[in-house]
Amino acid sequence: MSVALLAMSHSPLLGINDPQPDVASALEESFETARRTIADYDPDLVLVFTPDHFNGFFYTLLPQFCVGYAAESMGDYKTTAGPFDVPVELAEDLGQFIIDQGVDVAISREMVIDHGGAQPVELMFGSLTAKPVIPIFVNGVAHPFAAMERIRLLGEAVGTWAANLDKKVLMIASGGLSHDPPLPRWAEATDAQKEFLLHGHPDQADRDAREARVIAAGKANAAETGIIDINPEWDQKFMADCASADPARFDHYTAAQMAEDAGNSSHEVRTWVAGFSALAAANGGYQVEYEFYRPIPEFVAGFGLMIAR
Repeated sequence: MSVALLAMSHSPLLGINDPQPDVASALEESFETARRTIADYDPDLVLVFTPDHFNGFFYTLLPQFCVGYAAESMGDYKTTAGPFDVPVELAEDLGQFIIDQGVDVAISREMVIDHGGAQPVELMFGSLTAKPVIPIFVNGVAHPFAAMERIRLLGEAVGTWAANLDKKVLMIASGGLSHDPPLPRWAEATDAQKEFLLHGHPDQADRDAREARVIAAGKANAAETGIIDINPEWDQKFMADCASADPARFDHYTAAQMAEDAGNSSHEVRTWVAGFSALAAANGGYQVEYEFYRPIPEFVAGFGLMIAR
């Protein structure tokens, strides 16, 4: 029936490290604008393009893409723990459709989702189960990374499928923009860090310690080093490419250059690439109705939000 897109950053430090009052006010206004728009649209189905931060996907076996046939939020960084309402037959149909379009996608009947996917759903709807949700994992943290053309083709398959439903579909693309949080990378990792990258944290105490390190990094950035690791020029150029309604523009982005220009976690914008590519395929084009951007050192990130249909 119709397809719309909300692309937005997330942050583990949202609600923990408060931005400056004027920025906090503008950020909340952007959330309210998105909530009103979504409430007016009243989607029948929500597709969430989400990354992961070594909470649900690990180097024991790590796909580039995965469709969740069932999913549960782990409840990190002030998000709620618990299941999403995943319509399993629709999710199964989506997984098969993507494969039929020549894009190899994994599936999970036990997907674990962290704040990357849970936070935007809770922010927009107030709970994890307010709407039926199909999560689509897009790797944005773990090397190696698929070429952007492959992300675009994934999005095109999802958009074509969504356009053929007799439903109002909202896609949420969660991730980015420029940021470089203290997440270990395999090439430089200690033995203990490699164990984490392979299997995750074994208990709640380890998870709490990890969250404390991320929170401390945000406070240090805000108090001491300003907007280090944030590249507003790169962020705004990327958002302009999103607004162009020409997903082929994304193909020239390379993982190495993204890491150099915008930090090692800028790869999360692959969810945006999938989302805008899906929207273009569903509608034959699109227009951005609203956008927000601020560099937020307290979040150690450039923070953006765009609504398009």
